[in-house]
Amino acid sequence: MLTVISPAKRLDFGPAPLPVAPTRPAFQDDAVALSRLAGALDVDGLRKLMKISEALAVNAQGWFRAFQADPDADSVKPAALAFAGDTYAGLEAASLDADEMAYAQDHLRILSGLYGLLRPMDLIQPYRLEMGSRLASARGKSLYDWWGDRLARALEEQARHVQADIVVNCASVEYFTALRPDALRLRIITPVFMEDRNGQARIVSFYAKKARGAMARFIIQNRIDRIEGLRDFDLGGYRYQPEMSEGNRLVFLRAGDGG
Repeated sequence: MLTVISPAKRLDFGPAPLPVAPTRPAFQDDAVALSRLAGALDVDGLRKLMKISEALAVNAQGWFRAFQADPDADSVKPAALAFAGDTYAGLEAASLDADEMAYAQDHLRILSGLYGLLRPMDLIQPYRLEMGSRLASARGKSLYDWWGDRLARALEEQARHVQADIVVNCASVEYFTALRPDALRLRIITPVFMEDRNGQARIVSFYAKKARGAMARFIIQNRIDRIEGLRDFDLGGYRYQPEMSEGNRLVFLRAGDGG
């Protein structure tokens, strides 16, 4: 079983312990090429490309123009420790021990607009480039065109390496689309996390993202390799709802206001 999560816009490049040896991203050359393409845009171009503020575009431009093909140790950090958004608050990668992180290296993947497909300990440089960005290149009009079916093929190869035939989709639609799921030759299981608000079940983005990270952590710590094991997830007060689930869509619900 492989678990796939999205990256985060918020980054933390402060010092962090390294439970296992860091690794080089498989698509490092693509990251360099994309950083050159994006770095050639001016601030206004980046602002429009990613629909972000001028201040964020200035930061992004600086990162792209500082991007190195062979970065020094001071400018990189393992992906699972560098991303700091809601999903990563649930994953809590910094508190995984060496055995858990070693397992995550084989069974957890992070989708990235710039780096394609990352292992938790792959070293990344600061960047901002959403997968849905329409960054034109010789391969097409968007990052989906850039990556084509290469991420799906890479994930399938990695699944064969660990003898997995299931991928647990804990990523957003924007990122999971890059795997071309209709053509992916793995069974896809998608956990859905909902809040019960006055008898109405609804998805609240902030809590759902954190729960996806917590599910990834649960899988890592418990070495889950069967769908039945996913149903035991109960962190944060969530409980599996068989009557709301259907096929490969597993619904988890919790009561209250999400606090």
